Amino acid sequence: MKTELRTLEAVSAKGRLLGLDMVYNCASGHLGGSFSAMDILTTLYFETMRVDPKAPQDPDRDRFVLSKGHCTPALYPILAQRGYFPEEDLKLFRSVEGHLSGHAEMHHVKGVDMSTGSLGQGISTAVGMALAGKMDQKDYRVYTVLGDGEIEEGQVWEAFMSAAKYRLDNLCAVIDVNGLQIDGRTADVMPTEPLDQKLTSFGWNVIPVDGHDFAALADAFAQASAFAGAPTALLAKTIKGKGVSFMENEAGWHGKAPNAEQYETARAELAAALAEKEGK
Repeated sequence: MKTELRTLEAVSAKGRLLGLDMVYNCASGHLGGSFSAMDILTTLYFETMRVDPKAPQDPDRDRFVLSKGHCTPALYPILAQRGYFPEEDLKLFRSVEGHLSGHAEMHHVKGVDMSTGSLGQGISTAVGMALAGKMDQKDYRVYTVLGDGEIEEGQVWEAFMSAAKYRLDNLCAVIDVNGLQIDGRTADVMPTEPLDQKLTSFGWNVIPVDGHDFAALADAFAQASAFAGAPTALLAKTIKGKGVSFMENEAGWHGKAPNAEQYETARAELAAALAEKEGK
C-alpha cells in the first residue's frame, strides 16, 4: 500500500466525525449509508484513484460517481480532507449560504464529477464516462459506489448489461452491501441476492471484499485495475451506521439527524475512535 494503514484509518475516523457534525448542524442528512461507505471512499481517494485537488478538471484524472448520491456526509468530508476545499466549508452543508447541497453536485463542489441523487442514474453516467474513455483512448479509470437498496432500480441492470457489452474494464462499481435501506432489510423489501451469481451472469468480474478492511479494499481495487476484458464489481460487505453503537445495523438511521443527546453520545464515540487512530 502507498498510504500507511493508520493514516487511512485516521482519515476515515475523522470523516465520520465531520459527517456527524454536518448532519447535526443542519438537522438533515443521511448518516447510515454514509458511515458504511466511508472506508470505501477513503481508500479510493487516498490510496487508489489518480486525482489532483489542484487540478480537479484534469482530463486524464480518474473519475468517481457517487451513485447513491444522498451519501454526501461521506463524500464531502473525504474531498475536504483530500484538499479540494476547506473543511470549514462543511459547516454550511445544506445551507443556502454554502455550496454543499444535500446530494452530490458537480457545478459548485470541486472534486464532484457528477451530480447525483435520483437512484440508479449514477451507474449509467459512470458507464458513459468509461465508454468515452475507451473511445478517446484514454487510460483513466471510472469508479462508482451504489447502495444495495439502489440496485433494486431496473436502470442499474440496464447499465450493468451495457458495461459488459462494451467490455468496460476501465470501470469499477462498488456495491455497498450493508443489508439495509430506508424501509428495512433489503432481503425483505426486494431481495437481490445472490449478487455475485447475478453479476457474473451479466458478464462482470466480481470480487467480494470486507468494506471496512483498508488493506483488502486496496487489494481489491488493484485486482480490478489489472483485470482485462470486463468491468469489475466489488461486493463490499459493510455495516450501516458503522462507528456509532446505536446507529449500527439500524434501518431507522438511513436518513435522519440525531437529537442533542444522541449527537453527544455519537460524537464521544467517534472522537475516541479518532484519537486512538491518531495515537493521542
